Amino acid sequence: MKVCVLASGSSGNCIFAGSATTRILIDAGLSGRETARRLELIGASLPSIQGICLTHEHGDHTTGLATLHTRSGIPLYANAGTIEAIRKDDRLRNLKWQVFTTGADFSIGDLTITPFSVSHDAYEPVGFIVAADQVRVGIVTDIGICTHLVRERLRHCQVLIIESNHDERLLTDAQRPWHLKQRIAGRQGHLSNQHAAELIAEIAGNDLNQVFLFHLSLDCNRPELALNPTCEALRRRGLDRVQVSLTYADQISAIWATGPG
Repeated sequence: MKVCVLASGSSGNCIFAGSATTRILIDAGLSGRETARRLELIGASLPSIQGICLTHEHGDHTTGLATLHTRSGIPLYANAGTIEAIRKDDRLRNLKWQVFTTGADFSIGDLTITPFSVSHDAYEPVGFIVAADQVRVGIVTDIGICTHLVRERLRHCQVLIIESNHDERLLTDAQRPWHLKQRIAGRQGHLSNQHAAELIAEIAGNDLNQVFLFHLSLDCNRPELALNPTCEALRRRGLDRVQVSLTYADQISAIWATGPG
């Protein structure tokens, strides 16, 4: 398996996951050209992508959908609620979809993908487990609170891609409208650094070896404020061997790989 976060943040989100024979994207928040450029940096290409799996309908996850589907012929996968929401946009109304059911496994090539419900202000938002050859990658891009379901789905993963959106004090002090701060900090908003660290520490086990901190806010977060709580929480669990990496809006993340991918 190979995993790389091609982009992360309010300007666009896109994750690459691939086995020896199958390559997919989670979300498509970059333009087609930029998606192609970043794929080339990790030795992949648009023609090699066999599907785009969508977490939810927000624009920072869907910018490249039309181009990647109509020009590059990449199949699109989403649940019924997300598709309904996307079809409200006239530019995306006529896209063709492969429909999955939240909670039910489906396959693309040799990858098994498990979508599960998360709390976010979208029609039917999901996280994913992407699995192949005993390797499990857990992905939660946008989430307000951590439910029991989310915790159970994310256990026993080798790789976690988890939102660590904001520092609570920076959000409180930010020059933003109060209603927006409430939305971000609310049950259907975005996960803070501290809550992300608590989630990761609770579910981390001996299988875990890589954490990617995802969707960092540009003005309500700092790299060290995101990294420190998670690293410290893992250290207290005796898991300081786990690599914790940042993800970025303007560049790809580190690459995690085991075997060919």
